[in-house]
Amino acid sequence: MSSPTKGKVAIVTGGADGIGWATAQRLAQEVEHVVVADLRADAAQARAAALGERHCGLGADVTGQEDVAALVDTVVDRFGRIDMLVNNAGVPEQVAATVDQQLAAFDRVIGVHLRGTFLMSQAVGRVMLAQGCGSIVNLSSIAGFAGIPQRNAYAAAKAGIVGMTRSMACEWARHGVRVNAVAPGYVRTALVAELEAKGALNARSLLSRTPMGRMARPEEIAEVIAFLASERASFVTGSTLVADGGWLAWGAPEDSLPGL
Repeated sequence: MSSPTKGKVAIVTGGADGIGWATAQRLAQEVEHVVVADLRADAAQARAAALGERHCGLGADVTGQEDVAALVDTVVDRFGRIDMLVNNAGVPEQVAATVDQQLAAFDRVIGVHLRGTFLMSQAVGRVMLAQGCGSIVNLSSIAGFAGIPQRNAYAAAKAGIVGMTRSMACEWARHGVRVNAVAPGYVRTALVAELEAKGALNARSLLSRTPMGRMARPEEIAEVIAFLASERASFVTGSTLVADGGWLAWGAPEDSLPGL
C-alpha cells in the first residue's frame, strides 16, 4: 500500500462503528487526515486516536444545521480543505406494520439518513466547490431499490439518497466535485445484530436468499467506498454501486440457487 496522500482530508460520519469505522480505517491508508465524526464525541475521539495523531475525532449531530456547520468549520480551520466526505451516519429502523408505525420514529430515520446526508453534503459541497475538487460518497441500501415490508422510513430515506446523489452529481460535475453512492446488501454490523435480536431479520433466510450465500464484511463495503471516493473513479459520478452479493440480481425461487 502506498503512503497516504499528503494534505488530503476525509470526513466519515457515523465513523465510530460498523461500515463507518471500517471506512475510516481504509481511508487512513490513502489520505493524510481522516476526521471521524459521530454523535458520540468520546467514541469518535477514541477511534481517531486509534488511527494515529494525524487524524481527528469530532462529535456532531448530522440532523442539526448548527452542528454540521460547526463540524465543517472546525475541519477547514484545522486542515484547510476537505477532499472526501462519506455520509454514513444512520440509526436503526422501527420495524412494524405500516398502520402501526410511529411518526416520531419515522421522522427520526428520515432525519438522520436523508436530512443528514443533505446537510453534510450542502456544507461540505460549499467547501469543495470553492476548491474546485472533491468527492462525496453517500450510503444508500438495497432497501432503496427492493420492497422490504415494515421498513418504510429506511426504504424511503435510502431511495431518496439515490435521487439526491444523482441531482448533486449533475449540478456539481463541471465544478470538479463528484457525488456517488454505495448500496450495500446485508452487512455483519451491530445494526444488523440489533435487527436480528428484535426478530426483524432472519439471518438464515437472508443467507439462503443471497446468491453469494453470506453477508458482507464491513471492510468489503469500505473498499467500495474508498474506490468511489478516490481518483481511481475519476470519471464516475451520479452512480450508485450496488454491493449486495447478488441480492438485487436474483429473480428466481430461492430453492433454484445452486448448492442449496
